[in-house]
Amino acid sequence: MRVSERRLADLMRRFGGVRVLVVGDLMLDRFVWGRVERISPEAPVPVVHVTAEDERPGGAGNVVSNVTALGGRAAACGMVGDDAAGRRLTAALRALGAGTDGIVVSRHAGTTEKTRIIAHQQQVVRLDREAGAAPDRAAMRRMRDLALRGRRRADVVVVSDYAKGVVGAELLAALAEEHARTSFTWVVDPKRANFPHYRRASLMKPNRAEAAEAAGIEIRDRASLRAAGARLLRRWQAEAVLISRGEEGMALFKRGHGDVQEFSTLAREVFDVTGAGDTVLATCALALGAGGSLEEATVLANHAAGIVVGKVGTATTTANELRTAVAAMDRGRPAPRGAKPADGVRGHRKRAGRAAPEHWTGPRER
Repeated sequence: MRVSERRLADLMRRFGGVRVLVVGDLMLDRFVWGRVERISPEAPVPVVHVTAEDERPGGAGNVVSNVTALGGRAAACGMVGDDAAGRRLTAALRALGAGTDGIVVSRHAGTTEKTRIIAHQQQVVRLDREAGAAPDRAAMRRMRDLALRGRRRADVVVVSDYAKGVVGAELLAALAEEHARTSFTWVVDPKRANFPHYRRASLMKPNRAEAAEAAGIEIRDRASLRAAGARLLRRWQAEAVLISRGEEGMALFKRGHGDVQEFSTLAREVFDVTGAGDTVLATCALALGAGGSLEEATVLANHAAGIVVGKVGTATTTANELRTAVAAMDRGRPAPRGAKPADGVRGHRKRAGRAAPEHWTGPRER
């Protein structure tokens, strides 16, 4: 679909006034960067000489990072453990300028951590420390109440489901019931465990494998793609479904429209797809919150995804990078090339020269 650069630029200028409440599984992403020069004499594994380390918000926290990097106003609503990782994660979100009043500290479950060891722009291994015990019901109810309270002050609600237990049937039912009473914009990144529980979202954003499994249709060609999209619209009672298809781009289905709208991929080089779905989710949320159509949101998200897969690590893109990519494509020029590590937390602080809006802390407990 053709959308004018002027219209997309106008939407991006409005990002600074959009308040996004991100509800979901918060994690701490650690990156260990190094180089490999030899194989270990102890086992057939590479020896990584560490050159740098950093930490960033991961999971739903990466959606927050993407919103703030694009100039939006984000608040997090989720759960962390009563541990050092949880405190560092909360501090990292605050450093981005994001609201953290919606974060519940659980004494029964630890903070999920993912450590990625990267050498020569390639991931060598990932180490996961899972949350362990399920969060207690009191903490889950408190988070649900904070999400419902926070959505009243947000322009858009994002549900970032990483299947770690924070997003469940009770929370999803509460949001669907709230939406039936008072319409609001909310977008969802779904996971298998909750396929039966999603209802009435403004936009569902599965990838191709998730869409095929949720619909019960193997997606092989355009006909099976159309059948899967139509079934998901009915099953999830969604206003729209956006299926990300990797190198084949994206496919948008809207309620009341019989056909699929396809958007070709804009990625020129793919180095790392880590967090690309989070970028799509954040960009769609900001575009819809700024008054854009589903098609305009998809075009911007497609540009943003094309940028972040050219970076290594849990990546984000900035508003300037997105504007440059949109302008280059509109004029028929290639976007800038070259892989680079994703920016760390410091790179996502609010930039000088932009008017600072009133700080939004997100939902508060009463």
